[in-house]
Amino acid sequence: MSYLAPAEFAQKVVDAGEAKLHMATRDVLIRSFMAGAILALAAVFAVTIAVQTGVPLIGALLFPVGFCMLYLLGYDLLTGVFVLTPLAWLDKRPGVTWNRILKNWGLVFLGNFSGCLVVAFLMAIVYTYGFAAEPNNVGLAIAHIGEARTLGYAEYGFAGWMTIFIRGMLCNWMVSLGVIGAMMSTTVSGKFIAMWMPVMLFFAMGFEHSVVNMFLFPFAMMMGGDFSIMDYFIWNELPVALGNLVGGLSLTGLALYTTHVRTAPKKVF
Repeated sequence: MSYLAPAEFAQKVVDAGEAKLHMATRDVLIRSFMAGAILALAAVFAVTIAVQTGVPLIGALLFPVGFCMLYLLGYDLLTGVFVLTPLAWLDKRPGVTWNRILKNWGLVFLGNFSGCLVVAFLMAIVYTYGFAAEPNNVGLAIAHIGEARTLGYAEYGFAGWMTIFIRGMLCNWMVSLGVIGAMMSTTVSGKFIAMWMPVMLFFAMGFEHSVVNMFLFPFAMMMGGDFSIMDYFIWNELPVALGNLVGGLSLTGLALYTTHVRTAPKKVF
């Protein structure tokens, strides 16, 4: 069969989390750098399509291509390791400690951010002819997105902070379903379909993804967005990353682990 039953793929989820924690530092950084770079390019592609067509839904329909590519290449996003690695600790896998988990999260954050920043700089050159001209329509659109998703939330104080936190939760609920959904299938086409649906949903609904934002906001600042680095971290990256962690881990990871791994029938040899 090209489909795995929940009890089977749930065990693969825990195995994947354990494997990521035992990777060499060099591999973690390379894989997370490439994941951030590919997702950043997919994000600017989706915004470009939305601006050109005037139909944001078309951009959302096409955005998952980047997510699918990085998953099939075995690259790592912060949103994914948020969900997978704690499950290995819960399952009492050998050598899995919270120090190792937090170190892995830090390295993946660094790699993702570096990849996004490089693509942001390269695309800024493309859209301004090497900073010799004013940004084009896409650059201006992303600059306004950066302002709306920082100062727009700050305007509402704590209520705005909680709103973006919840958008981060809902985002990684969907994204983590895409990651785990890909483990259900043993065919490339099946993996694409399983990933495409929830990732398209999060982008179309305007939920907040911490790695996508690692590209959007530095790029928005390069395009003249009127907000500061502190605005970005306090009113976007921090609440979004926390929301991604809580949403993905509780609504996807722990739910699957509790009902398909912890209570699975024990094998008798």
